[in-house]
Amino acid sequence: MADIPQLVTLLEELFILEADFQVDQEKQVTGLALLIASQKDAVFVAEVNNAVIGMCSVQTLISTAEGGTVGIVEDLIVSCTYRKQGVASSLLAEVFNWSESQGLKRLQLLADQNNSFALDFYKKQGWRYTQLICLRAAEYNSL
Repeated sequence: MADIPQLVTLLEELFILEADFQVDQEKQVTGLALLIASQKDAVFVAEVNNAVIGMCSVQTLISTAEGGTVGIVEDLIVSCTYRKQGVASSLLAEVFNWSESQGLKRLQLLADQNNSFALDFYKKQGWRYTQLICLRAAEYNSL
């Protein structure tokens, strides 16, 4: 929980790159606190000298297609100062290790279609495109 302010700063860097999301520190703090407190999800951080320089989260859900629990990888971001040094690859390796230990049957993620740097990175990491596209309800308001 003590890392949340630094994680919010990283999310600000990420949301600048992702057209679908807006920076709202209050929402990001709330979301991170929920993830960290969750018994079924995980947040991974990379640190240098006690400063958080990268993060990645995994959120779990049940897939009827897989007949079990799968993971959604979210919020993979490395501070611009530390990019291209293997930090993101290390974070993903931890995600894979954790996911395996949890018995997750599949990992998937969403990436901004205009973020060619991220798309190239994921391709080099062995991720592949699927036939699915992401849709979002335009007028959904929670009750």
